[in-house]
Parts: sequence; structure tokens; C-alpha cells
Amino acid sequence: MPAGASARSRARERNSVLGRPEFMSLNQPLRASGGSEGRGGSRRAGAVKHQPSEEASDAGSKDRRESSKMPEEDCMQLNPSFRGIAINSLLAIDICLSKRMGVCASTTSSWGGCRSIVNLLALTGHGITWIVGTIVCLTRSNTLAGQEVLVNLLLALLVDVMTVAGVQRLVKRKGPWEMSPGFLDCVAMDMYSFPAAHASRAAMVSKFLLSHLVLAVPLRILLVLWAFLVGLSRVLLGRHHLTDMVCGFALGLFHFSLMETVWLSSNTCQALISFSTLSWSPFF
Repeated sequence: MPAGASARSRARERNSVLGRPEFMSLNQPLRASGGSEGRGGSRRAGAVKHQPSEEASDAGSKDRRESSKMPEEDCMQLNPSFRGIAINSLLAIDICLSKRMGVCASTTSSWGGCRSIVNLLALTGHGITWIVGTIVCLTRSNTLAGQEVLVNLLLALLVDVMTVAGVQRLVKRKGPWEMSPGFLDCVAMDMYSFPAAHASRAAMVSKFLLSHLVLAVPLRILLVLWAFLVGLSRVLLGRHHLTDMVCGFALGLFHFSLMETVWLSSNTCQALISFSTLSWSPFF
């Protein structure tokens, strides 16, 4: 029996993989730190060799997780909606046409010689010009009807300036040529492109004067033409887009309708005039 057991043990040793010459180093005990460092270095080298593949697999799994988390955004980027395509197309057409129409944007433009005339036309629709002119006319007016119209016009101008400035601050759209605003534009808070302040003011003033002044037909036509040219002048100067001008006209008509709704009576206007000139005596 012992002889059979020893024979079986020798057979197992021959069949053992660790008994082969190429695996003899695995059967040796740890003798020194150098050997351990060598084996550790080889193991670390093996780990370094496997690290890029692990990083690549991690990156692939991360991309798969991100793609699974945001399917809607990917679909929107690859398959935009018809509404998005239409809006982007209209904006591109608006920018292209506005740049083409900016023929007075600088002195070197195609119509650079007419820049001073176009600037003068735009100045007739400036907020400071109309506010100062209305105040001067109000101080020289002696009739109650005239003072009533002028006070309401002054309030309409103030509402127009504040509303346009608020919308511009909210939207913050740059002009087609991205010019810095001038001094008068900074005073009137006309800092951005949308909506066009000059177009809004011209539409509101022209509608206001047509409704409350008795004018001949040629003057009425000239007044409407003036409002259109004032709005167009800012596009020619490269300050606004075409859509800014159109929205400015619409906003000016809205301001006119709003002032007609909250129209101040003659007594209220006289009270405001007395209070502003410090001549109001309610107890005497």
C-alpha cells in the first residue's frame, strides 16, 4: 500500500502544471524584497497594460449612460421640429436682409454720403427730442384743450420710453452690425436692438396726432410717411433689424391704444400742471 501511494503521488507531481520548468518560479518561496518588488513591478506593469482597456470600457459605458439619460435632446438635435427650422430660417433671412439694407452703417458704405441726412431723420424720432419739444409746447400753451392733449402726449412718450427700455433689457438683442450706442441713445435708454425705439415712438406719435389734431389730407399722408421713414432710417444706419422695426411699429400702436384707454381728463391735467409748477393751492 505505501508503495502504491507513493506511485500515485509521483504520478500527480508529473501531471501537475506547477511541476513544469516554465512554472518553477511560482513554487519558490519569497526570499528577498528585490524579488517581491520584481514580481510586484511585473504585476503593476500588467495592471498598467490593462488600464487603457479599462479606461476605454469606462468611457464607453459612460457614453452609453449619457445617451440613455438624454434621448430627447439627441432627438431634437438630430431631428429638429418644423417650428424650429422655420424660426431659424426666418431669423437668418432677417439678419441677411438687415445687413444688406445697412447701406449707411458707416462712411465707407455704399450710401455713406447720405449718412448725415439719415441721422438727422432719425433724430426727429428720438425720445429726448419729442419729450423736450412737448414740454416746451406745454409751457407755451394757453388753452385747456391744448394742455390736455400735450399732457397725455407727454405721458405716452414716457410710457413708450420706459416700456421699450424694459423690453430691450429683457431681450438684449444686438443689432446687425453690433454698433455701440451713442450718447443720446444712452440717455434715452435705447441700448439694444429689439424692439426699435424710434419705430415705436414714431408710430405712437403719428397715430396720436392723427387722432387728436385736425390736419389736411396731404399733412396726414406726410405724417404717416415720416413715421415709416424714421423707422427705416435706423435699419439703414445698421442699428436695427427689419423685425425690430416691425415689432417697434406694433408696440407703438399698442401704446397709443393704452393711452386712449387711460386718457386723463382736463381737470386731472390741470392738477398735474399746477403740481409740477408748484402753484397748486388746494386749500385756498
